[in-house]
Amino acid sequence: MAPHIDREAEHIKGKARKDLLALLENVRGKKNVVFSRDLPAIVGLFVGFSVLKEYGVEKVFVLENGNTDASQRNVVYIADGENPTKVQAVAAQIKQLQRNGNVEHEVTIIWVPRRTLVSNKILEDEGILGDVNIQELQIFFLPLEADLLSLEQSNGFHDLYLYGNRGPIHLASRALMQIQQRHGLFPRILGKGDNARKLANLLVRARKELDADEASTPYTTMPSTSIDSLIVIDRDVDMATPLLTQLTYEGLIDEMIGIKHNKAEVDSSIIGPGGQNWPSAGATAQPVTAPSRQALKQTIALDSSDTLYEQLRSVNFALIGPHLNKIARRLQTDLEGRHQAHEINELREFVNKLPVYKEEHKSLAVHTNMADDMTKYTRSETFNRELEIQQNIAAGTDPIYQHDTIEELISRDVSISTILRLLCLESTIAGGLRAKDLDNFKRQIVQAYGYQHLLTLDRLEKMELLQSRASASALLLPVGGGGASATGTQSNYGFLRKELHMIVDEYNEQDPDDVSYVYSGYAPLSIRLVQCILQKSYMQSLHKSPLPLTPSSTGWAGFEDILKSAKGPTFNIVQKPSDEKASKAKTALAGNAGWKYVFVMFLGGITCAEVAALRFINRKLAESGQRKKIMICTTGMISGRGIMEGVIETKTLGSGIKTPPTT
Repeated sequence: MAPHIDREAEHIKGKARKDLLALLENVRGKKNVVFSRDLPAIVGLFVGFSVLKEYGVEKVFVLENGNTDASQRNVVYIADGENPTKVQAVAAQIKQLQRNGNVEHEVTIIWVPRRTLVSNKILEDEGILGDVNIQELQIFFLPLEADLLSLEQSNGFHDLYLYGNRGPIHLASRALMQIQQRHGLFPRILGKGDNARKLANLLVRARKELDADEASTPYTTMPSTSIDSLIVIDRDVDMATPLLTQLTYEGLIDEMIGIKHNKAEVDSSIIGPGGQNWPSAGATAQPVTAPSRQALKQTIALDSSDTLYEQLRSVNFALIGPHLNKIARRLQTDLEGRHQAHEINELREFVNKLPVYKEEHKSLAVHTNMADDMTKYTRSETFNRELEIQQNIAAGTDPIYQHDTIEELISRDVSISTILRLLCLESTIAGGLRAKDLDNFKRQIVQAYGYQHLLTLDRLEKMELLQSRASASALLLPVGGGGASATGTQSNYGFLRKELHMIVDEYNEQDPDDVSYVYSGYAPLSIRLVQCILQKSYMQSLHKSPLPLTPSSTGWAGFEDILKSAKGPTFNIVQKPSDEKASKAKTALAGNAGWKYVFVMFLGGITCAEVAALRFINRKLAESGQRKKIMICTTGMISGRGIMEGVIETKTLGSGIKTPPTT
């Protein structure tokens, strides 16, 4: 029986759990587990610490803290095998354990998601390759929600666009290939961007390798009957969107506090008394660290297990107050309903609901406190100045008129992250800054924030996020593009803004009818590209002149000329079955009555606001009668805050002047 595509998230989570527990079970007896820093939270997505204890795990440590308990005989390291720095840290700690002669250690290393030649070489050079048992835990996609699969590559964006590391593309191909092996080939692979094309090529090659090795299955020889298509969007096509401030509730939390692996660290005052009992359903225990003063921050889960958060996450932040007020009134009404209960069965029914009311009340208190804290900032002059500049640049006004305001923000010592985001946004949308303006801003930045930010500016230039018009890698693509295969080296936002109706002056925040509500009037280019495939009629209604569309138009049909003004190649690959007759028979048996899934893969990361926009499209598809559902896939969740944190130099450059010793 074919697996159910609508339970893919459950399957992935269950398989990851089963594989990890099997590896731990192979290590006999009690054991200490040492995770690299991000992995405890990632593992917490599919298994709880209480379950790990059942499999002999005594204590959990963080690799980077260097405080592993050396008294335990069995030590298991679970670390990122793709990261040479993590591998070096594991090797150094194992050598330190070996020097401790009190206990003869049995060391097991579990590389996530795979064992690499580089990790083998490092362990061999350190002389410990033969002393340890090496395994791999092949987890690629992990479900953040039932409709959101992520590789959880925290550095995926910077690996691709700063360091030129193509590892995330390879991991994405492995993850998508696993889906094809379970459900059949993607009937059609569409995409936009250089990295998207590389991913598509890897998928096609992987299928050919299976056929050549005679390792193919019935699912890898013919297209899936439950999947409609795969759409791959390279983040490089639309760098402007993550630089804008997200204006959904979830997006703003990510911008201001930060969300990692469905969790956020907030001040204890937000949670209130008893807030320490606010764990997620499968959270791992806190890793053992050195004693410290009472923490001022606590971790809360932000996912669909919190029904209140599920209602609020995709709402524009301007409406959060009225939404919370409405929910508070409903809870008050429900609780007062106990006075209307006179019969025993009515009282019993109310008592049974009390735990639910208690959880909702606790959740309401947390989100009310959090929204109150966020409102204080969103009403500040700095935030509104920043938002005004962003919206003016996105709308296409001459960015030169924003320079005085940006200089004023620098003089007010506003966060360097804010300043760099504004400059990068201008550079991305306008095709670079004027050379004299860029030099002026560079001088002001290093004088105001420190000369170490010469390194920061250099990294932004490498990523082509901040550059002058004179030295830009290429001119903006002419309107309408060139020949059939013409591709731009920059996205022409000026042309695309008009043709794809990316700025919506009149939008309804309370009952939105367009994805632009997630940025208060700006529709992300990345989402408009997806709509060009899934909502052709709607996109045609936005266009002033009729597009060459027919009822049978598929893929990019009707938008080819417009898309030539977006960065990178556009492609449309149809995967044909190895056996046409068998495929037709399978299609006839499956019929056309069922829902079909559209996998949308964002290479380089996706923002919370874009996820909200895709979920909005999903609802509109259902309302229009199209039996299609969107499954969102990504290398990781990103935000402008995270992008800047990955490039800003944190070390202070030495002055070269030695301070004389005090007497």
